[in-house]
Parts: sequence; C-alpha cells; structure tokens
Amino acid sequence: MNFSALMRQFSIRTRMIGAIGIVLALLMVVGSVGLFGMQSMRGQTQEFLEKSATRGQRVGALHGAMGEIRRYEKDMIINYEKPEVVKQAHAAWDKSRKAAAEHLDAIAALSPEDDKAVLLQIKASLETYAQKAANVVSQLEAGAYDHAAVADRLLGPAKDQVAQAEKQLEDVEKRMQAQAEDMRAGIEKTQGGVLWTFGLVLVFAAIVVVPLTLLNMQTICTPLAEAEALAEAIAEGDLSRAMKPVEGVDEASKLMRSLHHMQEALQAMVGQLRTAADSIRTASVEIASGNQDLSSRTEQTASNLQEAASSLVQLTGTVKQTADSARTANQLASSASGAAAKGGEVVSQVVSTMDEINASSKRISDIIGTIDGIAFQTNILALNAAVEAARAGEQGRGFAVVAGEVRSLAQRSAEAAREIKTLIGASVERVETGSRLVQEAGSTMSDIVSSVQRVTDIIGEITAASSEQSDGISQVNQGVSNLDQMTQQNAALVEQSAAAAESLKDQAERLGAVVDRFRVSGSTGALSAIAFTAKSSPSSSSSSTSSSSGATAPSTTFTAKPAPSFSAAPVPAVKPAAAAKPLSSPVKAAAKPARAALKPAAPKPVAPKSAPAPFTPPPAVPATTAADGDWETF
Repeated sequence: MNFSALMRQFSIRTRMIGAIGIVLALLMVVGSVGLFGMQSMRGQTQEFLEKSATRGQRVGALHGAMGEIRRYEKDMIINYEKPEVVKQAHAAWDKSRKAAAEHLDAIAALSPEDDKAVLLQIKASLETYAQKAANVVSQLEAGAYDHAAVADRLLGPAKDQVAQAEKQLEDVEKRMQAQAEDMRAGIEKTQGGVLWTFGLVLVFAAIVVVPLTLLNMQTICTPLAEAEALAEAIAEGDLSRAMKPVEGVDEASKLMRSLHHMQEALQAMVGQLRTAADSIRTASVEIASGNQDLSSRTEQTASNLQEAASSLVQLTGTVKQTADSARTANQLASSASGAAAKGGEVVSQVVSTMDEINASSKRISDIIGTIDGIAFQTNILALNAAVEAARAGEQGRGFAVVAGEVRSLAQRSAEAAREIKTLIGASVERVETGSRLVQEAGSTMSDIVSSVQRVTDIIGEITAASSEQSDGISQVNQGVSNLDQMTQQNAALVEQSAAAAESLKDQAERLGAVVDRFRVSGSTGALSAIAFTAKSSPSSSSSSTSSSSGATAPSTTFTAKPAPSFSAAPVPAVKPAAAAKPLSSPVKAAAKPARAALKPAAPKPVAPKSAPAPFTPPPAVPATTAADGDWETF
C-alpha cells in the first residue's frame, strides 16, 4: 500500500490538523496516566503522614510524659521532709500521668488492631503504677517517712510497672517502624509502576508520531524540492526539464501542477519573443541605415547654411562699420557746428566788450580834459597868488613860496594830463580798429556756422540711410541665422534618431541573446544571435569656402557617446542633444527651438566701434569623422 499517495489525497491543512489531534490525544493519555499515578502516590503519602508520622509524634510525647512521671516521683522522694514541695511535685506527677493516658488513647486510635492490645497493656501497667504509688505519695505528703530510702523501697513494685510499660512501648515503636517501612516500599512500588506505565505510553506515542511525521515531511518536502529544482532550472533558462506526473489534491501537488503550467506558458512566450526579436532586429537595421543617410544629407545642408551665414556675417559687419563711421562723422560735424556756434557767441561778446572799452576810453578822455582844465585854473590861481604875495612884501614871502610850489605842481599835473590824453586817444583809435575787425570776424563766423550746419544735416541723412541699410541686412542675417539654427536642430534630431535606431538595434540584439538563453523542450539548442554586419558608414562634412566673401565656413562635426546597453530594466530614453552654438552675428537671433529640450544659444551682438576695424571671420572648426553611434553633440 502506497502511504505517500494516500497522504496526498488529503490537504496539508487536514494532515497537520490530524497530526496535531493525534499528538494531543497521546498527550492526554500520558497526562491521564501521570495524573492517576500522582493521585495514588498522594493518597499513600497522605496516609503515611497522617498515621505513621502522627503516631511517631504521640509516641515521642508519651516517652516524655513517662520521663516526667519518673522525674517528679524522684522529686517527691528527695524532698520527703518538705511537704509543700512534695505537694507541688505530686500535682505535676498527676498531670504527667494524665497526659500519658491521653497520648496512649491517641496512639491506640491511630494503630491497627495488633498494636491496640499492647497499648491496652501499657495503659493497664500505668494504672497499676498509679494505684500502687498513690498510698506512698499520700504518706510523703503527710511526712510519715523519716528517710527517703523507705519511700523509694515502697515505690519499687510501682516502678516495675513503669519499666514494663516502657518495654512494651519499645515493642510498639519497632512495629511502627516496620509498618512505616512497608508503607515506603508501597509508595516506591506505586511510583515505579507509574513510571513504567508513563514510559510505555511515551514509547507508544513515539512509535505512532515519528512515522506519521516522517511520512508527512516526505509528502511535503519532496514536492517542494522538485518545485525548487524546477524553479532553478527555469531561472537558468532551461524550460525543457521534464516533470513527473503528479497525483493528489494537497497544496504541494497543486503547486507542482501550477509550475508545470507556468513552464508550458513560458515555452510558448519565449517562442513568440524569439520571433518578435528577429523582426525587431531586421526593422532596426533598416531604420538605422535610413537614419544614417538622412543624417548625412542634413549635415550637408547645415554646412551650406553655415557658409551662407558666414557671408552674411561679413556683409553685416561691413555695413555696420559704414554706419558706425557715418555716425562718427555726424558726431564730429555736430561737434564742429557747436564749436562754431560757440565761437560766434564769443566773437559777439568780444564786440560788445570792445564797444564798452571804447566808451570807457572816451569817458577817460573827458575826465582827463576836466583834470587838464583844473590844472590850468590852478596855475592861474597860483600866479595870481604870487602877484598878491609880491605886493605884500616881506609878509607875503612865505605865501609866495607856497604859491610857487602849487604852480609847479599844477604845471606837472597839466603835463601828465596831456600825456594821458595823448595815450587815451591812441588807445581809442586802436579800440575802434579792433571793434571793426571783431565785427568782420563775427560775420565770417556766422557764415562758418551756417556751412557747418548744412554739412551736419547732410551727414545725418547719410547716417539714417546707413542705419536703415544695416537694419535690413540684420533682418536678413537674423532670418538666415534662424534657418541655420533650425537646420542644426534638425541635424541634432536626425542624429538622435540615428543613435536611437542604433541603440534599438543593439538592444534588439541583446534581447535576442537573452531570449536565446532559454532552452525549450524539443529544441536542438539555443538560437544563435543574428550578426549585424550592415554598419552605416561614418558621416563627416568637409569645410567649404564661401564664394561671395572668401571666408572659410566651419564644417559641422558630430560627436556622440555610444548607445546605451540593454539591461533587464526598461530601455532608457535617448538623451536629447544640445543645440550647436551659432556663429557670432551683430544681432541677437531669437529663434524658436523645434523642441522644448533643444535651446540654441542666441548669437552675441557686435559692439559698436568708434573706428572701423577689419572684419575677422570666425575660426574654422576642423572636421572629424563621426561614429555611427555619435548623436548627442555636434
């Protein structure tokens, strides 16, 4: 009978519940056996403690009471001359005797029938002892004896009864020890029986549980090991591993059937993936070839546009320099006109100043004439004073001297006034001549200012015309620059497409290699990867010379990173290339990018110069061979 197949007809849950139920039942049996044994040993132990131990305590107490009886008996004999002490000892003796009787009754109640007869004999001996000792004790209380030896001799028969009772009590103790030993042996026997029963039950439980456990483990672990081996084979790409037929309704059997279905589904899927990978390989090769051709044509177009842009840049620079020169001449003419106007104003001021100087000279001449008249009158007055002093004689001599000095001073003043008048006259003549010349210079300066103003107006018209011409050429240059930028962006997009196609081809190749790892049942081996020999020739653009200006235009050079490799993760998006920087131009091209990710740099305007300078064309970029995977920058 195949127990494994039988076990697989039940689910793992049912088997686990059944195994746990069997273990619990065996545990209950083991517990019941142990509980029964413990109860049996508990009863025997309790009986031993309640009877043997209590009897032992009572026997010990009886020995003590009998000892007290003998001790108080001696106290009464020794103190025969002291009635009070004898009375106290007598009272204690009675108390000990009664206590001994109580202990005997208790021992008899706990003892078997064989021991009760001996205990009754001990009780009778003690009662006989009390009866025989009562008369002697009464005589001791009365002080009838004059010597202790007499009392001791009279108590001899009573003492024999006590000795006999003690001997009989020793026999009882020996029997009690034998009974206690029997009870201990019974307890040990019961304990041994319980242990044997417990061991047999455990052995039976092990005999039942261990095979069931091993069988259950085999029915669970064996399918799981097969499932693990199948999963490892699938992980290594082997889909051709054969599976044994699985029967059963447990979870492990269901898992094996599910893995078998998964293996069949993976075989079908891998076959489809191989077909799709081959198709993708062929399509990616065609796309890559077409993109390489388009990239080459776009590159040539970009090169031609760059040549045209270079020529326009040169023309724009020349017109810009002409406009700058016209503006400079206009500024110089304006400066000359302003200087001439300022010269006319200065000459007018000089004329006015000369008129004022002429008027002042005339005024000075009048003042000098007045001074000359005053000197003449002073001379006449001094002469009259001298005449009058001469008439006065000696009294007027001093006044005559003074009058002579005044006359001398008046003559000198008159001479100085005549000289000043002569000089002022000559100065007035020169001032009149200068005023006439200044007026002639002012008229000439007015003519110069009018001529300079006419020259300024003509140069202004030339400057306006040059500015309009420069703006028109700048607009043309801006349009060409925008077209150049968009062409470069298109070239970048084409390069990106070529790189993406190349990456797609490489990833399709890798996908085919990954799919070829799987071995499908019935296949002769892994499919070999398709060899890609059709590689696009690297494109490069050579620099060309502009026919209009003779400047060398830079050639477009493409440089790129290799295409990303295929991995288990999703294929990464192709990184957009940065737009190429356009050539320097005098205007700022505001070209709209073709894509949001492509932001071309605006051309920098040429700063105006005060003096014309020869135009320098941009340096030519050496052309390099671009790899078919180069697509990010150019």
